[in-house]
Amino acid sequence: MKLLRIVVDGLPLFKEKLDICFYAQQRVSEEQRDYLYRLFSTVFLNTTNVFAGINASGKTSALKVILLALQLLSNRPINHMRDKDILGQSNNVTFTIFYYYEKTAEICKLETTIAAKNMAGNGSVYRIAAERLWVKKSSKAMTRRQLLDFDDNELLMERNNNEKFLPDDISIIIAKNKEYNDIPEVADLLALTNINVLPLNGKIPIEIIAFLDPSIEHLYFESEQRGSDFIHLKFKEKNELVLSNPLELNRYLSSGTIRGIVIFTMALSILQKGGYILVDELENHFNKEIVCTLIRFFRSNELNKNGGTLIYSTHYPELLDENDRNDNIFITKNNGGITVDNLCTILKRNDLKKSDIYQSNYLDGTAPLYSSYIELKRKIQSVITPK
Repeated sequence: MKLLRIVVDGLPLFKEKLDICFYAQQRVSEEQRDYLYRLFSTVFLNTTNVFAGINASGKTSALKVILLALQLLSNRPINHMRDKDILGQSNNVTFTIFYYYEKTAEICKLETTIAAKNMAGNGSVYRIAAERLWVKKSSKAMTRRQLLDFDDNELLMERNNNEKFLPDDISIIIAKNKEYNDIPEVADLLALTNINVLPLNGKIPIEIIAFLDPSIEHLYFESEQRGSDFIHLKFKEKNELVLSNPLELNRYLSSGTIRGIVIFTMALSILQKGGYILVDELENHFNKEIVCTLIRFFRSNELNKNGGTLIYSTHYPELLDENDRNDNIFITKNNGGITVDNLCTILKRNDLKKSDIYQSNYLDGTAPLYSSYIELKRKIQSVITPK
């Protein structure tokens, strides 16, 4: 299953509809076909998608909405989703999700309306108030313009809230997923942005470890029958350490090594199976070359044969230069509500250096206000040189 587009209306934190497109909207040249994933005909997917913006501009919120959409497609109950609070207390949040079944060459449109009920001190409980699913063969979409067009004849099913065996917070897509056995693999790293711990088990590929810290000879987890885990860590020319708590690794490994092991190990699974990995603030604890290496792995048709997709946010404009297209870059702003704009709708030329455009504030709102900078400078001057 591959995401094509997500359109969400009614989110309290957002100023307008959130519209995220995952397929290439601009012209695809011959050389660009080497790092885009071809679905069918002239439809290609961007295998890296980046959200850029200043602090508190809504990057993390946008990633949470994408994750929620993926979990909806994966049969997860809404009330069991960690980031369901992004829905707020709205009685009418509508997700329109377009996706593609590769096994059957079918394009689908799922329209799901979610309503919240405030439980007086216990937060909100969510239910699906209405839902419809359309399905058509990809042969009916010979151009990108026809890709997301559906008619009434293609309506496959509509939610019946009197159904006894379908919980009211699980999508009707569960029936289609069971029939096709096609659920997207999702590696969710949003909760680990500021947590430096190794939530893995088993043996970690030595190639990943050596890339991040060549002084390590091996690192693996050993599970005992009684349920406890032991961590075996050995540095070259040193005695092996046996630890009983993953948090103890912080005494021996750098934060970048720990985070890198988590991200690269999960990325390896996504590259192998196809699916999605979501990372907030990808550059945290890494130097630029490590980040760029991960991005390039996903942009390689040789390594990424199944169309695995890296979705990430960043504060670093330099990472935008790893993209020679504009349609996989999303600019977030927050001025009375979050807005997310695809760079290709703002900037038509692909040949301009993305970091220069971003840092120049040409896009408006991608750099701190000059007036705020002046006021901060004055404050510092007043503290350093009081009257």
